[in-house]
Order: sequence, then C-alpha cells, then structure tokens
Amino acid sequence: MGNKAGARHTQKLFWLLAGLTAFLPACREETAPPDLPEAAAIQEAFAESNKRILALENEAIDDFIQRFGWEMQQTGSGLRVKIRNEGRGEKASYGQRARIRYTVYLLTGDPVYSSEQRGPLEFTVGRGGVERGLEEGILLLREGAEAVFIMPSHLAHGLPGDGRAIPKRATIVYELELLELQ
Repeated sequence: MGNKAGARHTQKLFWLLAGLTAFLPACREETAPPDLPEAAAIQEAFAESNKRILALENEAIDDFIQRFGWEMQQTGSGLRVKIRNEGRGEKASYGQRARIRYTVYLLTGDPVYSSEQRGPLEFTVGRGGVERGLEEGILLLREGAEAVFIMPSHLAHGLPGDGRAIPKRATIVYELELLELQ
C-alpha cells in the first residue's frame, strides 16, 4: 500500500507541475511597463519636500526663540547663537582641545543630556565626534564664554536622531560654558 500512495503522490505532483508549466507562460504576457517619473522629477519632488520640512523646523525654532525673548545671530548653516558671556581667554580654533560644561535640551524644553550627569565634554575642534553645530559654534567663542546654540536637525543628529534620547529630526538646544582650550 505504501508504493501505491507514493505513486499517487508523484502523479499528483506531476500534474500540478504540468499545469503550472502551462499556466506560467500565459502570466508572462508582454505588458508595457508602468509610467515611472523621470529621475529629475523625483529629485525635484524630494527637494521641495526637504524645503517644506526645513521651513517647518525654522518656524519651530523662531517660535522657541520668541517665547524666551532672545535675540540670536544666525550663521549661514542655520545655527542660532546667543553669547551670554564673551569670556576672557583666547578664541577657539581648529585642532584645539575644547572642554565644555553643557546641558542639551529638545525644543520642548525637555533636558536630554548634561555635564552634571556625564561630566564635562571634551573634543578636538574640527575632528568630528560631536554635532556639526557644536563644532561650528565653539569656533565663535573664547575660553570662559557662555552661550546658547540652537541646532537644526541637520547640524545635530539628523534624520535618525542619536538612537537614545534625541529623536529623529530633532532640533536641539545647547546651553554651554567653554571651560578650557588646549
């Protein structure tokens, strides 16, 4: 009885494969490909979308600044800077080791990181490892300066966030003091 059941199974499998073989060529009829937008049109749509997102982010930053009544300078990259204390030391330059005391906030006002929890932050200016906006802003300061930097997402942690406390596309606010330059 085992051989008969096996033969029937093989026969069913044969007819199934034969039917599929006959059916598949009919599925492969030549059809025109769907109309796809040209690459230039796609790039233009992405550019327009990015402009709208940037405009909304700038509105949120402007509202935040207005809420606090701050006067801030804006750099060409979009970094907003308010220097609260000019400091007395030398001005920061590329290659120097900077040590800062800081608190990082979201635009909601929620603190996310601070030197109270993590200790002062040390980095070499111009070598990466910190937000682009922080490196850009530090170059505007002298040792001992106190400042506020508002970094749009493209100068902070960008589209993905930092994977911990800073969400996707988040604008961040740095309140900091430049403690030392070496």
